[in-house]
Amino acid sequence: MVHRNIPKLFFQQAKRLGPRVFLRAKCGGAYRDLSWDWVKEQVVATAAALHELGIKRSDKVAVLSENRPEWLIADIAILSLGAVTVPIYATSTSAEIQYILKHSKARALFVSTLEQADKLHETGKQLPDLLSIVLFDGQERRPGVTLFENFVRNSEAEAGKGKIEKYLDIIEPYDLASIIYTSGTTGPPKGVMLTHANFLSNCEACQTFIPAGEDDVTLSFLPLSHVFERMAGYYYALLNGSTICYAEKMDTVPQNLIETRPTICASVPRFFEKIHAKIIEQVSSAPPLRRKLFFWAKGVGERVLKMNILHQSVPLSLRIQHMISNQLVCKKIRKKLGGRMRFFISGGAPLSKELAEFFYAFGVLILEGYGLTETSPVITVNSPTAFRFGSVGRVIPGVQVKIAADGEILARGPNIMKGYFENEAATREVMSGDWFATGDIGRLDEDGFLFITDRKKDIIVTAGGKNVSPQNIERTLGSDRYISQVCVFGDRMPFLTAVIVPHWEAMRSWAEENGLKGSTKEELSKNESVLAFFRKKLDELMVDFPPYSTIKHFRLIAEEFSQPTGELTPTLKLKRKVIAQKFAPQIEEMYASAR
Repeated sequence: MVHRNIPKLFFQQAKRLGPRVFLRAKCGGAYRDLSWDWVKEQVVATAAALHELGIKRSDKVAVLSENRPEWLIADIAILSLGAVTVPIYATSTSAEIQYILKHSKARALFVSTLEQADKLHETGKQLPDLLSIVLFDGQERRPGVTLFENFVRNSEAEAGKGKIEKYLDIIEPYDLASIIYTSGTTGPPKGVMLTHANFLSNCEACQTFIPAGEDDVTLSFLPLSHVFERMAGYYYALLNGSTICYAEKMDTVPQNLIETRPTICASVPRFFEKIHAKIIEQVSSAPPLRRKLFFWAKGVGERVLKMNILHQSVPLSLRIQHMISNQLVCKKIRKKLGGRMRFFISGGAPLSKELAEFFYAFGVLILEGYGLTETSPVITVNSPTAFRFGSVGRVIPGVQVKIAADGEILARGPNIMKGYFENEAATREVMSGDWFATGDIGRLDEDGFLFITDRKKDIIVTAGGKNVSPQNIERTLGSDRYISQVCVFGDRMPFLTAVIVPHWEAMRSWAEENGLKGSTKEELSKNESVLAFFRKKLDELMVDFPPYSTIKHFRLIAEEFSQPTGELTPTLKLKRKVIAQKFAPQIEEMYASAR
């Protein structure tokens, strides 16, 4: 490994890149540039203040915040002391925050706003290890809460600045850097212990597959509390000297893409699904000539894609059509993504092959990768020069993968976690020697590309003994413009059922065309014409599935699954048990006919 630890890497880069722009964030309605030098000063001051507070090596310090420069500054300052960063999702509830702070024995907490600090109002007395709460924005209004500006300007902290450098030399690669608590879809969250070597080895290995440099710009909008953004949108940019821009919030990402014009961006499939739905909706309501032009350009792009995949030479006539379609259609679509995107990196959940091919037809490359929090996170990833849509790419250097007898993917390498914090039993469940059991089912093709077929625990075994992959069905159905979200059921039952959230923007247009203008979502979800339309849609989409893998009954619901309402994890994965409980009456009704 080139670098011993993460803060040492940062200080080396800051010394080399000094006045160049490192971070960009919205301030007063416009993006403000923050240099490496400026960030370094803030890191040193923050680390010195933490030192004066009494934070020492191996102490845990939590960060409860949306993505912003202070998140990064706090993280590097914590790590500079040999302490351990414990990130907490900004969307976490008071109970979840209390659990993580108490379990990790956090000594200090950085929070973004007073709204976040308020979550601790009732739980603070139950956290005896917590020395201080530092507030990024707002005013101090209760004991124990210090405004960030005052914290780093503390005159007594000046004396600690000279001590920071000595810590950098004694932090070992295999020292703990972070405890990341998993989403907890099947019980209390587990604290994944990741070292400096875990993160850095993963970044350095990915450099060989996905080249990046000082001229690259990334827009950070996935939560830094999750390992994917932490590595791909932060530590990887740090290693490459790239610029990090922060989105204001998820709702402003489309505008922020145009403002910051990133070249590389990490995201999850749900982001691409929404963009795709928006594009199709706009095309559907466009004049006939524009619609025809769009689908012509799409067809041209698809023909070029197929020839590229087969390593065939593209005929001159098709190349000319491709250049024309690029000027008339494709460039306009790419402009909405900033206009200079080299590629997106997709992770966190399966990306449908159809979606990846759709975007590539318009010149937008999405490189899907695979990994878990426990693997820091990347195990495999596609590259700009070697990609296969539908796969999650090839194994990165230094990591090994094998497929167990039952199809489970096993991995080992320098990126594998140290274990679960104070949970040896859970660690033993997933580790066999130095092999980590991912819990995912997959296969490797003849060229070394990995394909994920399902989660081991999600596999449905029907009453007839058939094994069914719900994720394959959900990906297929979710690729349709009228379907936003799907959750499939049927374990130990005679047939499969599904709860479906329609894409309501597309459905409004359909409703108007079919004499249902003015109907509410609830009315449409029960309308016989709408149900017949979806029945036909499901039959068409699943025509190639075996009979036991098709949806016999379904119910439409009005509101999307979301994290605040409990159906999704912070990384937008389905919480199947929660959805099953929430829609138990509808599911029971669908199976009533079988009894």
